[in-house]
Amino acid sequence: MKVLVVYCHPVESSYNAAIHSAALDTLRAAGHEVADLDLYAENFNPVLSRADRLDYHDLAKNRAGVAKYVDQLLWAEALVFVYPTWTYGLPAMLKGWFDRVMLPGVSFVLGADGIARPNLKHIRHVVGISTYGRPWWVATFLMGNPPRKNIVRYFRLVTAGRAKIRFIAHYDMNRSTDATRATFLAKVRATLQALA
Repeated sequence: MKVLVVYCHPVESSYNAAIHSAALDTLRAAGHEVADLDLYAENFNPVLSRADRLDYHDLAKNRAGVAKYVDQLLWAEALVFVYPTWTYGLPAMLKGWFDRVMLPGVSFVLGADGIARPNLKHIRHVVGISTYGRPWWVATFLMGNPPRKNIVRYFRLVTAGRAKIRFIAHYDMNRSTDATRATFLAKVRATLQALA
């Protein structure tokens, strides 16, 4: 299967970097064809500029500046996101990837009736893998867990419900231990080994 891994963390020695490495190793060992997109290493520009916004609905122009990333998305049959949760949201660079790449004519088609219809029906699997500083109950019950919703609900829409979507997270990283981190890496590997 063709798998696009979208990784977003600025520190190469972080636990997220370890998750990213485990994800790549697991997917490649399973025989998948993997495209690795490290947004920080790419120096991805997350800013949706005035010109980008003005051209947003112009299908002849809206991919300018992000064609490479759109091509990766359209190539993929599975998407794996690896990122930290910061201030109960996606990191700015990853949010910018969504803003700039999930365009009309790419992730959805806007009909003459003004209704957006799903356009990523070729995506079979989506996996979100994140870390949170706070416990799961704070992220879920007090904050509503926006990063989880960004992955699960959004991709349910743009894939017309066709993709199998999983979201796993290591919560309470502020009090994590070697044991909890090792257990979560094992969960990452098991989740990605199940892609078929």
